[in-house]
Amino acid sequence: MRTAAVGVALLFLPMAAVAQTAAPPAQTPARPEVAVPVHGFEVVRVWPHDREAFTQGLVWRDGAFIESTGRYPSTVRKVRLEDGLAMRVERLSLEHFGEGLTELNGRVFSLTWQGGRGFIWNASDLRRIGEFDYEGEGWGLTTDGARLILSDGTDRLRFLDPDTLTETGFVPVTIGGRRLTRLNELEWIDGEVWANVWQTDFIVRIDPATGVVKGVVDLRALMPDRAGMDPADDVLNGIAWDAEGRRLFVTGKRWPSVFEIRVTDPR
Repeated sequence: MRTAAVGVALLFLPMAAVAQTAAPPAQTPARPEVAVPVHGFEVVRVWPHDREAFTQGLVWRDGAFIESTGRYPSTVRKVRLEDGLAMRVERLSLEHFGEGLTELNGRVFSLTWQGGRGFIWNASDLRRIGEFDYEGEGWGLTTDGARLILSDGTDRLRFLDPDTLTETGFVPVTIGGRRLTRLNELEWIDGEVWANVWQTDFIVRIDPATGVVKGVVDLRALMPDRAGMDPADDVLNGIAWDAEGRRLFVTGKRWPSVFEIRVTDPR
């Protein structure tokens, strides 16, 4: 099995994404490098995606996507896989910039970027049924089936009680012992948190108990032709896992396609 030492893996991420720490004194022995597996991928199928959708959150539920978009007006929408058609769209008021979302027990929870305000929707018809507040920014959101897991642009994954919406704890995310920030859209896959790292073509696999990055999925070759797209804004963001069908979908902000992919073993 081929693994990349952490020094190599960190080259995959922008310097801004990795929180720097002070260099150790000269007499301190350097820590040994930690191997981080780097996965490739295979495209299984390409599906259409709304080119205007500034994707912030994506989940697969009941045979369709539920997607949140940013910009103004931001939306929460139910999207058909086959043609990318938004079958239902709910718009946020213009003071809110939409961010990540997830679904748990028939309720969809969505975040806003800097407003500290979240919304709760009925999963079947996207009728708004509640609101909640949280500290800091909102970036990504997922669930392990018992808790909500929130990213806020820092190195933390924060845990929320889905009934009281109070924060119950957090875990710092590290890669090779160094803090990893800019964790964006999140998805729960087989006991791990998978996270887009903002403005990169990489997804990290995180152990939710320790925050340690267990692997990196390299998607740089996923969509090589990005003519006319903004490299700072139109970035990879969106992970949806069909647990029953064992299908993984990824997309990006204002991307024309949703890619169904299979992650390959490191080699």
